[in-house]
Amino acid sequence: MRLAIIEIVVMLGFGLLFLGLFVTLVVFLIRALRTYIKSHSRPPENRQEAAAAPSKTLAQALKDHRTRCKLTQEYVAEAVGVSRQAVSKWETGESEPTMSNLTLLAKVYGVSLAQLLEDVT
Repeated sequence: MRLAIIEIVVMLGFGLLFLGLFVTLVVFLIRALRTYIKSHSRPPENRQEAAAAPSKTLAQALKDHRTRCKLTQEYVAEAVGVSRQAVSKWETGESEPTMSNLTLLAKVYGVSLAQLLEDVT
């Protein structure tokens, strides 16, 4: 009888020990998930990925906008009032457009000047 009581007490002790370990594990998992969710719900400017995002050159931005609009260099040149070669030089980085030409380019591409120069280093 005494042995049976001791066995029951030992079994209860191990049961409580395993229950405590299980509860502790669940608490750690919940904390880890909350931390993960909080870190991924922040706006991109607060995350490390935003800092690692590739920046564009002005030449690449101009070419990207032109190709997005499916326009030729000739069409852009006529709309801005420059030669096709000038547009080509802007897109290869050999030269840069003037501020007035940038304003006209933004209008041709249907974006604001800020959007045109967004992500440009």
